[in-house]
Amino acid sequence: MASERLSSILSHLTPGKSGLSAITQKNPDDVVITLAIRTPLTKGFKGGLKDTPLDFIVYTLLKQVLDKSRIDPQLIEDVCLGNVSNGKAAYIARAASLAAGYPTTAGASSVNRFCSSGLKAVQDVANQIMSGSIDIGVAIGAESMSEGGDRLEKPFHDEILKDPNAADCQQPMGQTSENVGKDFEISREAQDRFAAESYQRAERAQKAGWFDDEIVPFKTKVKDPKTGELKEVTLTKDEGPRYGTTFESLNKIRPAFPQYGDRSTGGNSSQVTDGAAAVLLMRRSRAHSLNQPILAKYVGSTIAGVAPRIMGIGPSLAIPKLLSKYNLNLQNDIDIIELNEAFASMGGMAGLFVNEQL
Repeated sequence: MASERLSSILSHLTPGKSGLSAITQKNPDDVVITLAIRTPLTKGFKGGLKDTPLDFIVYTLLKQVLDKSRIDPQLIEDVCLGNVSNGKAAYIARAASLAAGYPTTAGASSVNRFCSSGLKAVQDVANQIMSGSIDIGVAIGAESMSEGGDRLEKPFHDEILKDPNAADCQQPMGQTSENVGKDFEISREAQDRFAAESYQRAERAQKAGWFDDEIVPFKTKVKDPKTGELKEVTLTKDEGPRYGTTFESLNKIRPAFPQYGDRSTGGNSSQVTDGAAAVLLMRRSRAHSLNQPILAKYVGSTIAGVAPRIMGIGPSLAIPKLLSKYNLNLQNDIDIIELNEAFASMGGMAGLFVNEQL
């Protein structure tokens, strides 16, 4: 074990390999993902999880991590929950993990980085493994937007509002989407075309069963809005894809935020969503000793801040920064890119950057 550890350290220190050849090396100290599962993603306020509280969503998925991986719960050292909408998420992470069968010796925490809170949880657990703090951990991102959205309850202090960028932190997401569309000249037509392609891709993927292996069936109860009766259901499919969506159909939808602009609509903006996703991360050497399947290697991540009024363009800055850190070329080294598409204006902006590099 000591010799493996030394070899791993030396391999990181030895110069020569860079870029793709470097990150595809396999070392005992690599951080790897051995399980990746999620609930179906349902429509907020009217979908399959609208009556399911956040704590039960988190509990159910954490329990599925144990059931699917068959790992000894005593080996898990930390659970990190990424969540935006609930200020008491740390309580939920701890209570839900204990109820799901995780030991009291496993810590629990919550993080909030808005749209990337789930990714922040992954980064947090991965960094702990990289630093030697832990060997095995679970990262989960979960939201019940039906329970309550993310909004300021009162304005910032006057001293804070004197700074224009600070004041812009109060802008709602719809306004920031319109700002991106205007500032970067992403037209309504371009946004609708981007959204139509996104819907069509989601439809093809769902029909082909591409998501079936990662989605765990979720048993819960849904209240009938007319009778108030609770009905037991088992959710197995995402509710977001709208079959048959075309550019022409999207182009007929009225603007969602007319007070800010006329480019973002309910058709080219993401739905309000309930659901959760989780990954089991560990050191490669532990994965081998525990006979856990290795799905992927976690290489690294980075953070890029932008002006609050155009917050959605973050990927356009983070992607080149991350590629530069690992001496990677987007055209030659990257096969698949998954981007946040909260609004077509923001997804389109990131898409423009990607296309410029190809």
